[in-house]
Amino acid sequence: MDSINLSGIDIAILIVYIIAIIWWGLRHGQSKDSTSYFLAGRNMTWPVIGLSLFAASISSSTLIGQSGDAYSTGIAVFNYNLISVIVMIFFAIFFLPFYIQSGIFTMPEFLERRFDARSRYYFSFITIIGNVFLDAAAALYAAALIIKLIIPEADLQIIIIIFAIFVASYTIPGGLSSAINVELVQAVILIIGSVILTWLISVHGGLEHLKELFASHDMMVRLVRPLSDPSVPWLGLVVGIPVLGFYFWCNNQTLVQRVLSARSVDEGRKGVLFVGFLTVLTLFFIVMPGIMAQKLFPGLPKPDMVYPKMVLNLMPVGLLGIMVSALIAALTSTLSAILNSASTLVTMDFYSKFRPKASSHHLVTVGRITSVIILVIAVLWAPQIGKFGSLVKYYQQMLSYIAPPIVTVFFIGLFWKRANSKGAFWGLIFGFIVAILMLFFKDDVFGNMHFLLVIPFLVAISLVMIVVISLLTTKPAPDKVKDYTWTPSLFIQETLAMKGMKWFVNYRFWAGLLLLFCLSMLFLFR
Repeated sequence: MDSINLSGIDIAILIVYIIAIIWWGLRHGQSKDSTSYFLAGRNMTWPVIGLSLFAASISSSTLIGQSGDAYSTGIAVFNYNLISVIVMIFFAIFFLPFYIQSGIFTMPEFLERRFDARSRYYFSFITIIGNVFLDAAAALYAAALIIKLIIPEADLQIIIIIFAIFVASYTIPGGLSSAINVELVQAVILIIGSVILTWLISVHGGLEHLKELFASHDMMVRLVRPLSDPSVPWLGLVVGIPVLGFYFWCNNQTLVQRVLSARSVDEGRKGVLFVGFLTVLTLFFIVMPGIMAQKLFPGLPKPDMVYPKMVLNLMPVGLLGIMVSALIAALTSTLSAILNSASTLVTMDFYSKFRPKASSHHLVTVGRITSVIILVIAVLWAPQIGKFGSLVKYYQQMLSYIAPPIVTVFFIGLFWKRANSKGAFWGLIFGFIVAILMLFFKDDVFGNMHFLLVIPFLVAISLVMIVVISLLTTKPAPDKVKDYTWTPSLFIQETLAMKGMKWFVNYRFWAGLLLLFCLSMLFLFR
């Protein structure tokens, strides 16, 4: 892969960006108590939540990976974003109020409120392992690869250490508030940089190529693909992607923690809908450029090379510095989010349970120490990511198998009062066993069936397990049901409370508009 030769102006822009980010993060840090440190004082407004979610969800692998996938298979990769946005709408209407009103710090904590501590510990442990050994380490490794494009002779381990110190310098002292405020800046840089790159490739012949594909109704520009399509078969849109989308956006501590920082349910809902609109737009400034690049850079040996190729060949002096800053912004926002999430899980799900009388200030100290330990482990493990690509592949595959039972437990817990702690816990454990078996025997059972089409079978297995065990054991206690299950009366009460509310401040209007937008895109690019 080509190296990036930065001019003096580009280097100056990059240095100013790094210094400004550290200063901005430290200036906006909050750490006077555990609520301030882990949830930014629960005082965030919807624009802040939306931009923070967007920055935390867009990693360098998203920029490089989705552009590369679009380059090779077309816009089908955007289905994961588009269907996830529809999932966000469902999340905002039904799940989000329970998350915020319950006053929880973590997603596993919600499982304990609804079921018991066993489900909480299982989900928290799985999430922490993934955050440390895959997410954080992979983010550091990806960062090192990007920096090596700029400084090819630099040592990989040294880059990883420097990058870790950079992110730690504002995330660990200031907590979630620092991370969120930095992500606001990074979201703006990401959007501006991506829009500039899209415009440049459009005027260099990419737009004409795109028009030709649309005129010939080429499969490259179709979202709805045949059932035999190897990328995203149409049935996978209905039965597979929604489950993965719900896990990523609605069960993922790294992202939902930002929603929990909302000052109210309404602010949280609007923040989620805002990031939904931003995510829909990624079709035009992340996915489409990958397709347009076919005209300028045909026959690339590796599709993932297309994004660096566009940056190297199209960005002029000055703008190249902004684009490299955008790549670093994607990396830092992701790593910062992961670091804060993992430390929150360890501190609130485990340490606070063993030390229930620990003061709020003490928990902040533990959170900081935990962040340092997590980062050290990630730094030591990061270089191994490149050596054990198959290990990472297996873990990611296993995560796609583990997600269905977790999503099923959250759904059945919210919508079925009879679901009890035994059903939930054994549904999770059985789902984990099935996930391990799937790694070794998936082809024997399902053949070469697309993994998106396997997901509903895993959901059905978990659902049957939870329902059967719940019905064969005692009913859940009233306190496990009353405040943690949805009923139609709640929707009716909310509707009555909204009487007389102006349309532009009613979240339901924006939810409906976003849904219409998503369905229109599916229709237009069918």
